[in-house]
Amino acid sequence: MAGLYTSLRPQPPSSSSSSHQSFFSKVLLFLTILPLSLAVFAFFLQWRGGGVDDPISRWSPEESHKFPGMDSSPLATVAHSSQSSDCSLLAHTNTPSFPYYKDWKFKLHPDLKPKICITTSTSAGLEQILPWMFYHKVIGVTSFLLFVEGKAASPDVSKVLESIPGVKVIYRTRKLEEQQAKSRIWNETWLSSFFYKPCNYELFVKQSLNMEMAIVMARDAGMDWIIHLDTDELIHPAGAQEYSLRQLLLDVPSNVDMVIFPNYESSVERDDIKDPFTEVSMFKKNYDHLMKDTYFGMYKEATRGNPNYFLTYGNGKAAARVQDHLRPNGAHRWHNYMKTPKEIKLEEAAVLHYTYSKFSDLTSRRDRCGCKPTKEDVKRCFMLEFDRSAFIIASTATEDEMLSWYREHVVWTDKAMNLKLLRKGILTRIYAPMVIVQGLKESGVFSSIVLSAQESLSKDKFLASFESNSSSKAAASESLPSRKIGRNQHSQAARRVLAESGSLFEFHDEAVPPRSPPGIDADVITEA
Repeated sequence: MAGLYTSLRPQPPSSSSSSHQSFFSKVLLFLTILPLSLAVFAFFLQWRGGGVDDPISRWSPEESHKFPGMDSSPLATVAHSSQSSDCSLLAHTNTPSFPYYKDWKFKLHPDLKPKICITTSTSAGLEQILPWMFYHKVIGVTSFLLFVEGKAASPDVSKVLESIPGVKVIYRTRKLEEQQAKSRIWNETWLSSFFYKPCNYELFVKQSLNMEMAIVMARDAGMDWIIHLDTDELIHPAGAQEYSLRQLLLDVPSNVDMVIFPNYESSVERDDIKDPFTEVSMFKKNYDHLMKDTYFGMYKEATRGNPNYFLTYGNGKAAARVQDHLRPNGAHRWHNYMKTPKEIKLEEAAVLHYTYSKFSDLTSRRDRCGCKPTKEDVKRCFMLEFDRSAFIIASTATEDEMLSWYREHVVWTDKAMNLKLLRKGILTRIYAPMVIVQGLKESGVFSSIVLSAQESLSKDKFLASFESNSSSKAAASESLPSRKIGRNQHSQAARRVLAESGSLFEFHDEAVPPRSPPGIDADVITEA
């Protein structure tokens, strides 16, 4: 019995079996603790901001999932909470879909590529320039070359513009005009048909001369791309991986010299628009972005009795790669003295042209031109038929008659027709610029800029600067009109030689003017 009992008792484990079990227990414990430790360490690094390059860390915690200022925005459909994002109008993710920076100075990393420069010739005020400029800063524009006159050159506007990083303000002084009078453009044929004509022709020459100077400034600043835009135009970088002009141009093949942005035209639905960038969302698409059958099939409905499919131009704007021998080719294109630029036309991105979007645009255009309101005289002042008609109406009609004409020719009040054209693809809704500009406005960016510029000077210095600049700008305004630039003895003699022999001058294809889209009776469609 004792032997049986002894045989049934459990035998003590051997030393090798015990150590084996102990090893596996330790391994199991290690594998359990390791991921927990790594998770805690990662959380600690992010919480402390220890070098983790998290885009969301640019904002404070309570702002990390919302677009600034959207809480009170009429565009926001859902109140901000920890479970939802006010960026839902832009994307379905919890991160911003475009590179917004909390600091209004937009201090971009110096190594960001490509570097993009926009140049413009403007007489607009801050209410138009600031939203236009900062919208383009949001989508990746690096610097701005502003050739200013009129209201844009006034001290209270120019001081603000000069205070913004990445902005260079160039005033239209007598010295500038004398410098531009020596430009080689005057001795070339591509722009000669626009010389010494008033209004739009004068502006076209002025823009080309400014673009020529902007090329040199952009090259000296190390820019990769240059674009000429008016301050009533916004680039819509559709087709890029993100809503970014920088990303769009980064994807352009290196052998491409010029990128064409077809333009869309604003289609206002009210006659009382005050702020087009935040109130207009409907646009008429360009011929280049439509099927031919759709374009011509809906041409009559889309034109509504106006002279052309678009009210104004339809041949888009262009971005050029900054390189040697680059020159302007009118306000809409670029060229090169040594080669024919290789260009591509974008299939989704566009320039949004907010033309005649405010009723006051009728009279403002009239006030800038001294032509007679006759059918014959307006032909020497304006290149496009609608501009001619609008000038005559603004110069001869009463306020009520102007408003009636504006509603008939510009405002899209027929909702049924609008819906039909939207379904056909002639019209389209684009909300991104509206949301971006509205967000910038509500977050206090524009008011901060103005206050910062004023605070940079003491009250006495600011007033003294105001008076000094007023007198200097007044002196500058006494300079010769642009159409008289080059009317010196040398240039007149040169033109006589040109007329007699032409042997001393370079001949180029004529500059690309603003052109209307193809008409309904067009047999052959040509590209600009």
